Amino acid sequence: MIYGKMWTVVRPTVGIPLFLGACAIGSFSVHLALLNNTTWVKAFLEGGKSSSAAAVASKAPAAPAAQK
Repeated sequence: MIYGKMWTVVRPTVGIPLFLGACAIGSFSVHLALLNNTTWVKAFLEGGKSSSAAAVASKAPAAPAAQK
């Protein structure tokens, strides 16, 4: 273990849950910030289509050119 001496200062029963809790809180806060500060994430999670995808899907395919 690279940081083996760290466990002489902090018990693993305290350090490991503290580390995992900090990772969980950090991840939650990043995801919450994305949801609150962007519009496309909410639309993506709700299953909405973007306006450009809807415009492309509504156009009919062009007929092939007549060959002589």
